Amino acid sequence: MFFSFHLVLSIIIPALIVISVFITFKWFLFTSNPQKNQPPSPGKLPIIGNLHQLGLNPHRSLQTITKKHGPLVLIQLGSVPVLVVSSAETACEILKTHDLVFASRPKLTIPDTLTYGSKDIAFSPYGEYWRQVRSIAVLQLLSSKRVQSFREVREQETQVMIDIIGKRCGSVIDLGELLNSLTNNVICRVALGRTYEGVKFNDLLVRFTYLLGSFSVGNYIRWLSWVDRLSGLVARTKKVAQEFDEFLEGVLEEHINKKRTVDGDGNGNEKDQDLVDILLDIQSEKNTNFVLHRDVIKAAIMDLFAAGTDTTSTAIEWAISELIRHPRVMKKLQKEVKEIAHGKPIITEDDLAKMKYLQAVLKEALRLHTPLPLLISRESTQDVKLMGYDISAGTQVIVNAWAIGRDPTRWVEPERFHPERFLNNPIDYKGLNFEFIPFGAGRRGCPAIQFAIVVNELALANLVYKYDFALPEEVNGEELDMTEITGLTLHRKSPLLVVATPHLD
Repeated sequence: MFFSFHLVLSIIIPALIVISVFITFKWFLFTSNPQKNQPPSPGKLPIIGNLHQLGLNPHRSLQTITKKHGPLVLIQLGSVPVLVVSSAETACEILKTHDLVFASRPKLTIPDTLTYGSKDIAFSPYGEYWRQVRSIAVLQLLSSKRVQSFREVREQETQVMIDIIGKRCGSVIDLGELLNSLTNNVICRVALGRTYEGVKFNDLLVRFTYLLGSFSVGNYIRWLSWVDRLSGLVARTKKVAQEFDEFLEGVLEEHINKKRTVDGDGNGNEKDQDLVDILLDIQSEKNTNFVLHRDVIKAAIMDLFAAGTDTTSTAIEWAISELIRHPRVMKKLQKEVKEIAHGKPIITEDDLAKMKYLQAVLKEALRLHTPLPLLISRESTQDVKLMGYDISAGTQVIVNAWAIGRDPTRWVEPERFHPERFLNNPIDYKGLNFEFIPFGAGRRGCPAIQFAIVVNELALANLVYKYDFALPEEVNGEELDMTEITGLTLHRKSPLLVVATPHLD
């Protein structure tokens, strides 16, 4: 949400601070409400509130604020009150106890433009429409049976990646780029029926995910919406939305024409159906009260790319980064994978359930490098009493899942990469343990956890089974730069450049 907004803020903040000097007293007098017991708040400036305190890495800046003021803090972003949640206890209050009150989404300009007026699952406001589209996703697209049906796709694309690395052994490779290609290809085949490779398509996906994490001034200071137009943000967003729409229109027409060539009732082999086929079948059903319009289908597909590509590849990339920095953990994981594989040429999904240390490694990587460090914002739909505080309707909520995963009151040595903490430990990422919520929790938790995790596990298991990884120019693994760059997704700032050699132990 806050990616690359520093340039915009560098333009407007100096002018706003000058203005604020003249109206400070009046503004604070107007906004004070002594009758309400509000959560603690840091000092704020008129007009911009606490915008200037977010910095380039908002998850870290907000962690600093909550360390000083407590795990439940009310900040002001422009004219919008925002509740910052940074502990398991406060997350439980938001995502479980008062989940219904905080189940909606604020209307944000960029996601709204990119998702056909927030017709997708992730950004649509809470209500009957959201319940219908989420039900379709959970029952038809992301059920255990459906996820299992795409096993062959995941295994084939993983083999493709392993083969590419094999051909480049001894050379420097950008492992992050290969992982991104893996997840893109899996999602394309599962959702669209085939891969869509090429510079143009990859560039579109990069711009799409970049914009989803961009900061729009107009969302928080409406009378400064012109800044978004002046900076070109509005134009870039509309351009990407148009390009993606043209691409998806082509995909839909391709599928509709394909359906016309199958047997008379329009139903082909269910095994060969991709997610667009399934959605078109639902659209054609007569006995449903919910009309699946064309834009809804396209918005659902966009969700899969937004949630299923960038976050998944990034999670694997961070896991490999930590393994390179911690040779002991790498050797222990390779030993487990080798013992379970029994000399097979490749790890299959049948093997994954037995790999307890692999699961622990991935959990630890997700804890330290939560793909969405700040879960997608929520918004209260009514006044509510929360932990003794009065929270007004219309208050946005940011859950700092990254900070919660590093809370020293919940985790021993929280900054240390130590997968053993998850062995013989019931803590899981399915939204029931609020000290560990990389996929969120409650009604708005990620419905695609099962699909994402099996891609993560399969890719990581095969990478460490087949190869050893070292940094170029014999640089020690402990020296690997782990600097972050924040958008909607938490990325490595520098590419993960490695030299792969066949693993022979």
